[in-house]
Amino acid sequence: MKLNNSGLKCSCWKEKGYKSFSYDREALVKNTHDNPVWVHFGAGNIFRGFPARLQQELIEKGLADKGIIVGEGFDNEIISDIYNKYDNLTLLVTLKADGSIDKEIVGTVTEAYPCDYTPSDAWARFEEIFRSPSLQMISFTITEKGYALKTPDGEYFPGYIKDFEAGPGKGSMFLSRLTELLLCRYKAGSLPLAVVSMDNCSHNGEKIEAAVTAIAAEWVKRGYAEQGFADYLSSDKVSFPWSMIDKITPRPDASVAEILKADGYEDTDVVVTSKHTYIASFVNAEECEYLVIEDDFPNGRPALENAGVYFTDRETVNKVEKMKVCTCLNPLHTALAVFGCLLGYTLISKEMKDEELVKLVKTIGYTEGLPVVVDPGIIEPKKFIDEVVNIRIPNPFMPDTPQRIATDTSQKLSIRFGETIKAYMASDKLDVKNLKCIPLVFAAWLRYVMGTDDEGKTFEPSADPLLGYAKEALSGITLGYTGSLDQLNEILSNQKIFGVNLFDAGLADLVLDYFRSMIAGPGAVRATLKKVVG
Repeated sequence: MKLNNSGLKCSCWKEKGYKSFSYDREALVKNTHDNPVWVHFGAGNIFRGFPARLQQELIEKGLADKGIIVGEGFDNEIISDIYNKYDNLTLLVTLKADGSIDKEIVGTVTEAYPCDYTPSDAWARFEEIFRSPSLQMISFTITEKGYALKTPDGEYFPGYIKDFEAGPGKGSMFLSRLTELLLCRYKAGSLPLAVVSMDNCSHNGEKIEAAVTAIAAEWVKRGYAEQGFADYLSSDKVSFPWSMIDKITPRPDASVAEILKADGYEDTDVVVTSKHTYIASFVNAEECEYLVIEDDFPNGRPALENAGVYFTDRETVNKVEKMKVCTCLNPLHTALAVFGCLLGYTLISKEMKDEELVKLVKTIGYTEGLPVVVDPGIIEPKKFIDEVVNIRIPNPFMPDTPQRIATDTSQKLSIRFGETIKAYMASDKLDVKNLKCIPLVFAAWLRYVMGTDDEGKTFEPSADPLLGYAKEALSGITLGYTGSLDQLNEILSNQKIFGVNLFDAGLADLVLDYFRSMIAGPGAVRATLKKVVG
């Protein structure tokens, strides 16, 4: 059982319960090459386990005859070590909460290349694709950080400064090269296109639009592109739809690899690239999935509504995204991530057997968050939380870790909790001082930054662009510290981290009280948690 074109001819796949596709893949490859409709940038697990499978559903239903062309702008080893090696095939392993497992071979990726100038034939192919009138959409799963042109201080990253000066054809950064491909499409006749972010971040379409238009403006300023290119990007020929995506696709897990090995599946090696991407021939994923997209496609689009995608207006997308990110999922995940690291957990699912942590996330979701959620109309918020706390997070077969989810927490707190605080502050009926568990998470994050768990053992906090800043704010504070906490006033006032100035919100004193309680000594985190959630 080898995952490649020749290996699929073996009858063993069906005998072992693996689902494969029934379409003519050679014809699909040719159709896609000659008339491309969809290019996706970001070759990682979320794409392989979600959008790629959605397109397969359309093809199997006879509603599409084109696949997806993939470009990778950050980690080219993914292309060489995973896509090329396995003939662009993916084994999707869906881990269900009831213990059952679905195994499906996905074959909708027809071409995959690094989005870079080398090899030159790959870049030439991308230019050819972007000149094609048939191209309808380009989509992205490059993480929220992938759209940033500037440092947290508001200065352009050196790579982009270099690219502004060098102009098209010499881009060192992925978004510079992407903008160059859009320039190519403009020169081919201002052809229409939808530029669709599918990343898990607020107002994602706005982020990719701001990035490419900023780069284009810098090129126009320096004479590398005409004003018409900037006008094209802001015209109705190019759209930047907003979307909300939700599906958990953790790193490939050893326990899943063992299940596959027992079937006789041979390609279970996990690749860790030089850029620390964890990837394998298989993707392990949860069953639940949501994709909501603003229906704004100037050149048409795949009929993905027939595969469960919601197409709607921007306002509804925004409501769904806020529902998920600010209340119904992401805040619960962040709370479990921070407390999980402090309390010695290595699996999110196991945290949901912890009585106090279950009370914590239910209070954040149902009691503190739900009163300020605007019902988007297409997904009911309470049912969404019900699914999260009863099915998704407790799924014992999902190998997701608090350490992974704790990555970049300083970038998440303002959206995942700050928006709820703002809604309370703006309400005539709700009192912000009734919030107890959201301030507890803020205090726990400060405690987490110390890099000492609740037993007093040291650990390395997950990567975070403001980790150094936060550590400096906590300098000199250790377990058992009883001195003044005035040094924390600055960080608690930082609206970029918390979404609000916590002093202005009237929550700073409570956060400080919780934090002081948590640093009393070993076991203080658990004791504080238990006291707050009851």
